[in-house]
Amino acid sequence: MGNKRERTDIIRRIISEEQIGSQEELMKRLETHGVNVTQSTLSRDFKSLNISKIPHPEKGYVYVLNDEIAAEQPVATSNLGDAIIRMHFSGNIGVITTKSGYASAVSVVVDGIKTRDILGTVAGDNTILIVMREGAERKAIADTLRKEFPTLKCSE
Repeated sequence: MGNKRERTDIIRRIISEEQIGSQEELMKRLETHGVNVTQSTLSRDFKSLNISKIPHPEKGYVYVLNDEIAAEQPVATSNLGDAIIRMHFSGNIGVITTKSGYASAVSVVVDGIKTRDILGTVAGDNTILIVMREGAERKAIADTLRKEFPTLKCSE
């Protein structure tokens, strides 16, 4: 199948309906739909579809469509909140430190918060950079995040 649109529609459906833990696993599922794809093409598709991995209690990590998670208005679970170590500020940047492997999942929740003060996030393995609107109050940002993560510790 050479049609990118058809391929990405199938990828979206599989990721939405199944718990896929690796690109290799997804490539095998795609083959059952008549789609042969290289790992590099799949990586580019992940980027264009805004797919990331989040922790899963049984599979370790699974792929998710960030758009679907944000649309569901995610609520932080106590386990996810427990993964946050602390938050610091520098200028208009907030830095959240998490336990290893949890930054992406926490950032999905932060990105889903409806506030004009948070412009966006960038997540690594255990660190999230939060870009704040110029002039945003640090206390207001911390208070907004505590609604989702009540145990959040902030130091300015």
